[in-house]
Amino acid sequence: MSYFNVEEKLEEYKERLNDSVDYSNRIYEKGEQKICMIFLKSIIDQELLSNAIFLPLQTYEDDLSIDILKNKIIKCSEVKDIEEDKVINEILNGRVVIFTNFSDKIIAVDLFKFPTRVPTEPPTSPVIQGPREGFVEDLQTNITLIRRRLKTDNLVIKSLEIGTETKNKVIMCFLKDVANDKLVKDVYKKLKNIKINGVVDSYYILSFLEERPDSLFKQIGGAEKPDIVVSKILEGKVAIIVDNSPIVLTVPFIILEDLQNSNDYYTNHHYSSLVRIMRLMGLLIAILSPGAYLALQIYHYNILPLNFLITIADTTLGLPFTPFLEIIFIFLLFQILYEVSLRLPSYLGLATSVVGALILGDTGIKAGLISPPGVIIVALSKISLYTIPEQASQITVLQVIFIILGGSLGVMGVVAGLIYMVNYLNKIDSYGTPYLAPYSPRIPSDLKDALITSAPTQMDKLPKSFSPKKSKKVEVKDEK
Repeated sequence: MSYFNVEEKLEEYKERLNDSVDYSNRIYEKGEQKICMIFLKSIIDQELLSNAIFLPLQTYEDDLSIDILKNKIIKCSEVKDIEEDKVINEILNGRVVIFTNFSDKIIAVDLFKFPTRVPTEPPTSPVIQGPREGFVEDLQTNITLIRRRLKTDNLVIKSLEIGTETKNKVIMCFLKDVANDKLVKDVYKKLKNIKINGVVDSYYILSFLEERPDSLFKQIGGAEKPDIVVSKILEGKVAIIVDNSPIVLTVPFIILEDLQNSNDYYTNHHYSSLVRIMRLMGLLIAILSPGAYLALQIYHYNILPLNFLITIADTTLGLPFTPFLEIIFIFLLFQILYEVSLRLPSYLGLATSVVGALILGDTGIKAGLISPPGVIIVALSKISLYTIPEQASQITVLQVIFIILGGSLGVMGVVAGLIYMVNYLNKIDSYGTPYLAPYSPRIPSDLKDALITSAPTQMDKLPKSFSPKKSKKVEVKDEK
């Protein structure tokens, strides 16, 4: 009895796959028995196809059956039965689909292979000491990097498929004995409800996970290093890994996370505390300095020290622009140089940004278009911005807002804007976690790993900010 007409199946799936250049098929005949294999040669391991299927078939001398084919002949780790409506999806996922004329069962053999990067230190998270591995674009490699560090049966890895066209695998990772059940359910529900035609990178789903998608402020964490992600999972967070992306998302997120750095945990905790305070100062300088300078120069020059006031008056005398337009012009100049350096080849980008800033700034001052204090203030603001590079895009927008407030309303405008911003941040929460935790609300036990960090032996409790199921993180025993 003939179950499938293999020639017809070849034509059918060739047409359904649009006769693509990488479409391929093979027919193996043994007497009246026929085996048809359909696959895309661009995403399978063709050497393994020969060794795992063709060679064993050629050396097998007895009659074939579907069970013998699955269990004795095919030398591959993953061989499974599939329904006919799943054939296209299996082929597109790098599997060889097998039809026969002696069985009504369809087999899929996993021979998926594509070029991948070797895990290396990511350019965005370099460390002086500590692990140097980074995530890559291969989902299985990223899961392996997490598994290597979390050798526990409490690690839960859930899989979803998102994107009607891309059908990307999205993975949720968390510790079932630590992560809050409500957090896990909320994240899974949001992922499940995403309706989008394609997911090219993890940032395509980021806005779907945010509870305030229109907010300026970052609400979802992201990391390229497995040690950072694992440390967040240990705190009770949920990690989201997207196939084809080296960026792993984490929720919930608090603003303090971007003041922290993986280097902090591989150096002396006193030094780490000092560096975190400096990062906070850099954040405030980046946001407030251009607006405050404008406010003082235009409206409140009488409170400036006399020597400083004389210097500003001398350097701004005869400029064709008002102070407000001058700062805007310098700000745009630096921003354009930054955008140019991003898009030029790496060997030209650094030279362009440094030389461009020096030449244009110096030439502009000598030509009498801009003043030295204006250049220094904007340059200081732009440099300070990169003490927290993860917040660079948000801080740039805030710089413009505070420049407008300082130039139009003076110091009161800057202070009012700062009060409004802090009040707004105080109202935000990420999946039930206050955005300004552990300072607002104040959580004493979490302050051990805040701006001032304690020694690892003193950080004996998990952060209450994320509502973990258990509280203890480490137990120190004194042996006498």
